[in-house]
Amino acid sequence: MLVPFVFIDKISKKFGNVYALKNISLSINCSEVIGICGENGAGKSTLVKLLTGLHQPDEGCIHFDNQIKSIKGPAEAQRLGIALVSQELSLAPDLSVLDNIWLGNQQIPFFHKKSKFLNKAIESLELLGLDASVINRPVGLLSLAEKQLVEIARNLCRDARLILMDEPTATLSDREIELLFKAIKRLKADGKSILYISHRITELFSICDRVSILRNGELIKNTNINEINKTSLIELMIGRELNEIYPLKTKCFGQELLKVNGLNLPGIVQDVNFSLKKGQIIGISGQIGSGASEVIRSLAGLNPLASGDIYIEGDLIKLSSRDKMLKKGISFISEDRAAEGIFLKKDIRENLVVSRFSEVMSFGLLNWVKLNIKAKIFAISVGLDHTRLKDEAQNLSGGNQQKIAFGRNIDSLNIKLLIMNEPTRGVDIGARAEIYLILRQFCEKGFGILFHSTDLEEITGLSDQVITMYRGEIKNFYDQNEINFHDILKDITNVLPDAM
Repeated sequence: MLVPFVFIDKISKKFGNVYALKNISLSINCSEVIGICGENGAGKSTLVKLLTGLHQPDEGCIHFDNQIKSIKGPAEAQRLGIALVSQELSLAPDLSVLDNIWLGNQQIPFFHKKSKFLNKAIESLELLGLDASVINRPVGLLSLAEKQLVEIARNLCRDARLILMDEPTATLSDREIELLFKAIKRLKADGKSILYISHRITELFSICDRVSILRNGELIKNTNINEINKTSLIELMIGRELNEIYPLKTKCFGQELLKVNGLNLPGIVQDVNFSLKKGQIIGISGQIGSGASEVIRSLAGLNPLASGDIYIEGDLIKLSSRDKMLKKGISFISEDRAAEGIFLKKDIRENLVVSRFSEVMSFGLLNWVKLNIKAKIFAISVGLDHTRLKDEAQNLSGGNQQKIAFGRNIDSLNIKLLIMNEPTRGVDIGARAEIYLILRQFCEKGFGILFHSTDLEEITGLSDQVITMYRGEIKNFYDQNEINFHDILKDITNVLPDAM
């Protein structure tokens, strides 16, 4: 029988006159994985912040082991046995992996044996499939996916009783997700409780015992995972019947827009060749280390060692810096919005028009009237609330932040090709559908779209053609009528058909 560990009793939290959470009650038992789902703005992040002491409830209370506790900050949360694996990484880039794993851990005594903690750190890394050779490497040199695994390893090393996981698989490959799920099952067997937040609905059915659905700050339903299906869960999240998430695929394409001949990146990518037509969406599928994301970044001008012949509308261009590739008509949208995507502390207006300030200048000065008009046009085009143009980007949901990145390219005379890494990372199911529609609308304008995603459902649902990669080489090409989950998974994991 499950033993109650935490009980959230009629919790409410307001910001101004708006309820972020309203009268929420939720029990968390030992040895249980609870999925928390809802659209951006549903209250998931606020719930996490209440449990980690970053916010205090306005009403209600939290019980730990049948005692009311006030979580006054992260240090108190750690003492109570609560750990957070955040979507936004909290690592120190100049410190080693080992130092990051133990950084801020209150359980380390002043006098201790380093070997003991080294071995425990290595064990947690290997449990997640990360090679122990990275243990002394500065975190800043790791890929985004590797950093995410280090963030998870840090919490595995703490003797936490309740682990909050906020989008832990957003940058992970299927193989890494499999290892994470094994780690979660091990934690569950050890009596730990997991609060698992994810926009990837399929994951909830793979790992959770129960699911709690939030909408507009209220708890809509709490149910055993085997008592609800995927469609019903999504409809409860968005508050309406589920329409098709992916828009209809294009049947006819324009002339060749992009041609890649012999793209190479020493030690990572070998002899990649493909072409993309106007109005076409090509998805590149591959796990971490496959070279898929490096192909995207090379074409964006972010890998200076990359070489190869790249043609845009038949014109040979030289791989160079991101700015120069932008001038050639190639716009890059990063999976890491905070570092490479948008200016978090600038308002929506400036973010939307930042690459075209010359169009809103008068006599060498920024003309705010022109800027407001152009920003409003861009905002409406990508479904952003134009009444919030003065809001800082950091106050928006992940989906709306991603819309800003798309909005910059609306009606640009120069941009011909959008290339993207993980286009819907950390974006809820409702906003994903809106983004997919925006991408199709870009295609109708004659754009071409090339993207990489570790979400195979997204790859199969959005792409007109799929390119699979394994260990730096292209495995296969699949046109629309050939795209299927099974073959793509087989390619990117290099598993033979009879072993599937």
